[in-house]
Amino acid sequence: MGQLFPQPTAPRASGAGRRIYGLLRAQIADGTLPGGARAPSTRALAAELGVSRTTVTAAYEQLAAEGFLVTAPGRAARIAGHRGPQRSGLPPAAAAAATQPSAPALSAYGRRVRDAVLSALPPSAPARYDFLYGAVAGRDFPALAWRRAWQAGLLRPQPALYYAPPEGDPALRRALQGYLRRARGITCDAQQILIVHGSQQAIDLCARLLLDAGDAFAFEDPGYLMARRSCEATGARLHPVPVDALGLDTAHLPEGDPRVRLAYVTPSHQFPLGGVLPIGRRMELLAWARRCGAWILEDDYDGEFRYGQRPIDALQSIDTEGRVIYAGTFSKALSPQIRLGYLVLPPALVPVFRQAKRLADRHAPVLEQQALAAFIDSGQYERHVRRMRRTHERRRAALEEAVARHLPAGAQIAGTAAGLHAVLWLPFLWPRHEALVADAARSEGVGVYPLSPLFAREPTQPPRPAGLILGYASLSPEEIAQGVEILGRCVAAVARQQG
Repeated sequence: MGQLFPQPTAPRASGAGRRIYGLLRAQIADGTLPGGARAPSTRALAAELGVSRTTVTAAYEQLAAEGFLVTAPGRAARIAGHRGPQRSGLPPAAAAAATQPSAPALSAYGRRVRDAVLSALPPSAPARYDFLYGAVAGRDFPALAWRRAWQAGLLRPQPALYYAPPEGDPALRRALQGYLRRARGITCDAQQILIVHGSQQAIDLCARLLLDAGDAFAFEDPGYLMARRSCEATGARLHPVPVDALGLDTAHLPEGDPRVRLAYVTPSHQFPLGGVLPIGRRMELLAWARRCGAWILEDDYDGEFRYGQRPIDALQSIDTEGRVIYAGTFSKALSPQIRLGYLVLPPALVPVFRQAKRLADRHAPVLEQQALAAFIDSGQYERHVRRMRRTHERRRAALEEAVARHLPAGAQIAGTAAGLHAVLWLPFLWPRHEALVADAARSEGVGVYPLSPLFAREPTQPPRPAGLILGYASLSPEEIAQGVEILGRCVAAVARQQG
């Protein structure tokens, strides 16, 4: 028998076994050892390689278990008769290319997801002063109180460990029922609450369950890009509705289109411009939904944080016809990394949303739900929110003061009545200059984010000025002041270059 393998150099037994297994498997795969051929005997191969027969036998047993060899007591091992790539005489790369099958096609949904343009993820190396919207300060997390709540959930007796109900932990849903009534004016039954993996999953479930390809949806423009892409991925057609200082301009809602099935809104603090939808427009939005037979998805991503007065009640609290689906999250009050949010559903939608949640991922993590339920029931969550409201108000004041002090004349900060971010308008620059300012600031250690990617259609009458989104919840007042001072120099430099 010719030499199948190069001689190993003083191998250890385990290393030799892995090497023998790998080489035999490779030669079976490339056709050197064709299907049906007799494999070398374990005794002969062990003698040829200078290893123990036990080592070779172990490799053969592994190959047999994986179906590469066929063995039987008292009979020689043979190569399994699978149909694999055979030698063609071509170089390995050319042979692989010649036999490479075409990739299976994606679904229409998959192609739309593949082609969706999303905002770039934040750089892995954060800026020294990063005004990243959606981020909160790690030092603000109530670690001690959360640990106590976590331990309380961990010590709860569990007769058996199995999948939980898709709608979520009953204790958390009851706790949320009371909290939402106190904090957001929402009166609902605990059965209407569905616990999800953050508000993004809530939005995705709504898009998949309420929109078909060819339908249309009304959407704030500018608005939350990830929500827009979730709706577009269904094949539904976007109908952008302009936003002004008060939020969604209900005068531009689509009329007479029977395919409009959904409207996405952020009425408590419009994202990103910051308007708070007044009661008149709220009533007009509800009347529109009634006329069109459409659902309203209310994304209340940071409605707990309003300054100078109590938070405005949710749109859902004045919905008398079951048109509003309310989406809430703990990402801004606690941490985006907890990945827990919830939907308050009209009763008619509860069964299908529970089913969809079960199909998507069974249920949200149980221990986190139990910890959160204990955290809310103890009163710690609401105390934490009140404390963070005061903390963020100081940060907001620092931002407004720093912009007034360090930005060129004409710069304006807007959308600060609520929430954890603001928009910096630069009337002396155009939208095409936003990236120039952001790049210049990043080179100086300051992270700021252009407004342009959040527009579906850039307004032309009148054209808008350049805008930057500044999140301030992860920075101290001192860091905010220092970062804005540097940003002011960068803005002035770009304005001079473009002047």
